[in-house]
Amino acid sequence: QVQLVESGGGLVQAGGSLRLSCAASGRTFETYGLGWFRQAPGKEREFVATTEWDGTYIVYADSVKGRFTISADNAKKTVYLQMNILKPDDTAVYFCAASTSWQSSSPGAYNYWGQGTQVTVSS
Repeated sequence: QVQLVESGGGLVQAGGSLRLSCAASGRTFETYGLGWFRQAPGKEREFVATTEWDGTYIVYADSVKGRFTISADNAKKTVYLQMNILKPDDTAVYFCAASTSWQSSSPGAYNYWGQGTQVTVSS
């Protein structure tokens, strides 16, 4: 099993920044793909960004490209999501996820999920 714990969410004004962290523990050696997803009230969970432990194969959703940066620290087994120029539409619960296969933009490809952290962007 792999445990994922997110942190760093909060309330921020539009145009501001937040940095989310996701600490992985357990059988992390089984994981390859890492992803951030988000879910707003009444909406489906949507892809935000993905990478692998070595920081390669980075892909972003069009809605966050140029504003968000995903990174991974393999030594610390922690994944980060730096979010800049935040907009009210970015308000959601943000989840990190880990896959025992390759990285993907599909939630179904991920085996392990964190509990989520709330990000609220005020206008």
